[in-house]
Amino acid sequence: MKLVTYRADDSAKAGVQTDDGVLDAAELLGLDAIGVRELIASDRLAELGDRAAAEADPITDPELLPPLRDPDKIVCIGLNYRAHAAEAGIDPPEHPTFFAKFRNALAPPDATVELPAASEKVDYEAEVAFVIGRRCKEVEPDRALDAVAGYMLLNDLSARDLQFATPQWMPGKVFDGSAPCGPAIVTPDEAGAPDAIEFALDLNGERMQEASTSDLIFSVAELVARLSHWMTLEPGDIVSTGTPSGVGSVRDPQVWLKPGDEIVISSPTLGELRTTIA
Repeated sequence: MKLVTYRADDSAKAGVQTDDGVLDAAELLGLDAIGVRELIASDRLAELGDRAAAEADPITDPELLPPLRDPDKIVCIGLNYRAHAAEAGIDPPEHPTFFAKFRNALAPPDATVELPAASEKVDYEAEVAFVIGRRCKEVEPDRALDAVAGYMLLNDLSARDLQFATPQWMPGKVFDGSAPCGPAIVTPDEAGAPDAIEFALDLNGERMQEASTSDLIFSVAELVARLSHWMTLEPGDIVSTGTPSGVGSVRDPQVWLKPGDEIVISSPTLGELRTTIA
């Protein structure tokens, strides 16, 4: 099942994306309204899937918003692909390196993102993110995948000159629209094995990144376990697992995003996330 948030009647609504359009989640469940985070926390995804399978009157061509607009946390993992650590000349870390983004960073599929005036060196980063499905604290790796509600694509747009201006990376990670994501949260049964999700990034039609989550240093299960020992994870929390090799900052010559660029992140199971730079 593919969960989305879409705009209708000047409000944001949870929906199920199908080949023919979007089905309204609240209507399927007999509710007045429900958001994706509330839907995930309600433990009614199985019921929603059953009802969606019997529905045949979708909304065609809706305006999609970020699949989950109101997470408590957006946790991003750095240096989590073996090939990316190698190209950066850094030994694989012993513990996950992580930083945060905020809700202002979220941007929907097909968004136009304006480059921040404070930076001259903005980079792309294709990533696979997962969404927490239930409250969890001190979870062990062998039970950790039970806490994952689904997966989606995310572009960790990074202002490198701001990122490395201080010992902390966050100044380069938090500008408005710096986390395009979607197009949908894909439930684990459709996303495929968490250690075999394939994805790629094309910049203006040129392949720049291509990888599989099989190259992760810390797997999805390990990330859930480690993070849940450091803080309580809540339904709807987003964890982006890191980017593979091929980022613009380590190329020769370096590649920085400019107005008019089009970035397409694609995955056989997670769909296509398209972003235009302004």
